[in-house]
Amino acid sequence: MKKYFSIGEAAKAVHTTSETLRHYDRIGLVKPGKKDEWTNYRYYTEKDIVRLNTVRALQVMDLSLQEIKKVLEYDDLEKIVDFLRQAEKKADQKIEALEYSKLKIQRAREDYEKKLQKQENLKGPVLKDIPERVILLSDTLEEPTLDNLWNYLSHFYDKVTPARKDEFSFEDLAGIYTGDGITRLFAVCTRYADIDGLKVLPGGKYLCADCTEENREQILNKILRTARTEYGVEPSFTVQLVVVSGILQWNYEVQVCIEK
Repeated sequence: MKKYFSIGEAAKAVHTTSETLRHYDRIGLVKPGKKDEWTNYRYYTEKDIVRLNTVRALQVMDLSLQEIKKVLEYDDLEKIVDFLRQAEKKADQKIEALEYSKLKIQRAREDYEKKLQKQENLKGPVLKDIPERVILLSDTLEEPTLDNLWNYLSHFYDKVTPARKDEFSFEDLAGIYTGDGITRLFAVCTRYADIDGLKVLPGGKYLCADCTEENREQILNKILRTARTEYGVEPSFTVQLVVVSGILQWNYEVQVCIEK
C-alpha cells in the first residue's frame, strides 16, 4: 500500500514550509500524489518527497524555480548528466567561497577576542623574532581597499601564468611592503617558483607595534626613529602586516627589521 504524507509532514521532511509546497503545486513544479476532492488537502508520496528534496538541493545552487522545472522535465539522459555535472561544479565553487569567507570571519573574531581580553594593548613597540619570509609583490596594488582586500589572493594567483599556478600557494595574510623606492601590497608565499615580484624578507629581530588605518604613519615613523636612535639601524624596508580584514575595518602590525 502506497504511503502518503500530509503537507505538514512533507514540508517538515524537506525542511521548508507548507506554503512553499502549495506554491510548488500552483506552478506545477511538484504536485502532490493525491489531493482530497472534498477538503482539497494535499498528500505526498515518497517519490514526491524525493522530488521535493531535489528541488531544494537545486535551489541552493541559485537556480530559479523555472529553471529547476525545466531540468526536472528533461527526458534526455545525456542532458541530465551534463546538468548535474555543472551543478556539482557550481556546488564546489560555492563551498570554496563559503570556506574562504568563514576563514576571514574566524580570523577577525580571534583578533577581536584578543582585544577584548586586553592581550594586545601594547603601549609601545616590542621586539619579535620573525623567521624568513618569501613574499610576492603586486604589480599595481599599493594600499588595501574593501574591493581588493576581501579576496586579494585571487589577484596574486592571477599574477602567475596558468601553467605555473600549481607551483604557488599563499598564506591568508596581506601586507604593505615599502622599500627600493616602491610601496606595494604583498602576499606571503608558502610555495613558490622564481618569477618577477618575489622578495625575501630576512629572518631576525623586528620592532613591531599595532596600529590602525588612522595612526599607522605616525606609528611607523616612531618605530623608524627608534630603530635609528636606539639600535643604530637605517632600515632598508618596512612591513605593515594586515591583522584584520573583512569585518568593519582592518588593523596593522608595523614591522621594522633591526638586524644589521
